[in-house]
Amino acid sequence: MSKWSKKTFIEDVNKSCENDIALHCIELIDFSEKNSDEVSWGNGEGYGTMTFRCDSDYGLLPLFRLSSNGKLNLQLNFLRSKNLHKQVLDDMVIKLESNFLREYDEESYPSDTYEPLEELFCTHNQLESFMKTIEGCTYRLKQ
Repeated sequence: MSKWSKKTFIEDVNKSCENDIALHCIELIDFSEKNSDEVSWGNGEGYGTMTFRCDSDYGLLPLFRLSSNGKLNLQLNFLRSKNLHKQVLDDMVIKLESNFLREYDEESYPSDTYEPLEELFCTHNQLESFMKTIEGCTYRLKQ
């Protein structure tokens, strides 16, 4: 059984994050509840996690994790290890690279790490683009 729930996660987000980051977190939670096949809550001690999972031919796959301390973990290397169709992963990587202006190839992004939201989302449009990217990936995984 998980230690965290939506309620406890949001309470922790509001305590540990600046207002704009807390709002981004809440928007990502709402988006996840509407668009994922499963939202799971972590059981860690220091901070909470929420994982967006998508059903696919490969099983239930995590696409990203959000922490209650305002960080995002993109599950790109985990997805690479599942040998997804090249189109699915390439589409996701290209969109993330253009949105965040960062490299997410295997050499530049060798492990999935938590990155502060304030370094990823400078504008609300970037948050919306991220959510559209995840929607597109979800759609492709279900084809």
